[in-house]
Amino acid sequence: MTELATMDFHPRPQAGEARPWAFPAPERTTLGNGLTVLRCHRPGQQIVAVEVLLDAPLEAEPAGLDGVATITARAFSEGTDKHSAEDFAAELERCGATLDAYADHPGIRLSLEVPASRLAKGLGLLADALRAPAFADGEIERLVRNRLDEIPHELANPSRRAAKELSKELFPATSRMSRPRQGTEETVAAIDAAAVRAFYEKHVRPATATAVVVGDLTGTDLDGLLGDTLGAWTGSTARPRPVPPVAADDTGRVVIVDRPGAVQTQLLIGRVGADRHDRVWAAQVLGTYCLGGTLTSRLDRVLREEKGYTYGVRAFGQVLRSAPDGTGASLLAISGSVDTPNTGPALQDLWTVLRTLAAEGLTDAERDVAVQNLVGVAPLKYETAAAVAGTLADQVEQHLPDDYQAELYRRLAATGTVEATAAVVNAFPVDRLVTVLVGDAAKIKESVEALGIGEVTVVSAE
Repeated sequence: MTELATMDFHPRPQAGEARPWAFPAPERTTLGNGLTVLRCHRPGQQIVAVEVLLDAPLEAEPAGLDGVATITARAFSEGTDKHSAEDFAAELERCGATLDAYADHPGIRLSLEVPASRLAKGLGLLADALRAPAFADGEIERLVRNRLDEIPHELANPSRRAAKELSKELFPATSRMSRPRQGTEETVAAIDAAAVRAFYEKHVRPATATAVVVGDLTGTDLDGLLGDTLGAWTGSTARPRPVPPVAADDTGRVVIVDRPGAVQTQLLIGRVGADRHDRVWAAQVLGTYCLGGTLTSRLDRVLREEKGYTYGVRAFGQVLRSAPDGTGASLLAISGSVDTPNTGPALQDLWTVLRTLAAEGLTDAERDVAVQNLVGVAPLKYETAAAVAGTLADQVEQHLPDDYQAELYRRLAATGTVEATAAVVNAFPVDRLVTVLVGDAAKIKESVEALGIGEVTVVSAE
């Protein structure tokens, strides 16, 4: 009889003891030229992330030149006094770096990622872009043409078209927030190199800027590197621009952006709420996540799983502009798309979810899942230096303390079901929501009017 062979198994590894995690705290300093610096040493992160925030908000754009902040942001990587646009791109590539920039309501932000071993070279290129951008006529003309080419594609995109209409509806025509962030065909076409230079000279200076540096800084003389690069950037001293209050009209109403023949209807339902300085923000984040933050949320469970109207509906809060005195604002919104014949029924069920939430509240199980998803995965969310740098930059941009994110996670974990319910119900009151529908008006208007969720207006998609 043959004996069966035996196997010796290696002992199964055991999980180690869980270690407490908190969002990293930065060290704050100021360079001689007035540039504020936040640094955060992250051992093992060999790709260093650098974020530079410029106090050049969209509301500072001259009348008739909406989009000049965006063109200025894009032009920072299009050559300097030392390098042509092509040479600048080649220098970035040689040191394995990437440089991106964009403009939004709070200002212009530049984002650099570079290997730690090439940090000196990367910071030098970033400093050159900020200190002496070329803003060559030909490059600006090309950027303007590119932006003009983008606009028709954005208008053809239902979600982008809905966002444009919602901004127009929520904010008064005199507010920069009522108009497209990157400008219109008329305003962008009016931008030239002289306008970009004027905007740069008036608003871009180190004294009102902040740089965030995150990564493995072992053996790096960061003070010396910053002094030789960003510290050599000069400019006039000035105080940051005051943040104007945000006015909005969230009277319940419906706007249909007519797209004859559309097989789907894009939904965007929103209003304006408080920014992150409000003490209710943590509870609102938690409640909003329960409402529409994931596949297991109430909206998805009803509209997607039970009724099959959509591939997914999301609820979210997005800071538009923040101010320490509480005059900032965030967009509270619900977004998704449904098939055209079921537009009316889907909206009816959506409003039923909101009314049921107000009457019955969230469950403890919903709250627990939301906390686990928001707080439990935070260490994974911030594995990269870029993720940490981006959040620190958000805090600076929104005038928040350096320990805000760490405190937010503690508050989320401590928020109860009743508090989260009250916050989300107040965030999405059924009679104070502006609803934008991008779809076939002839097929959806009658069923939407029958819901009684507000006066219905039809506008052209053009």
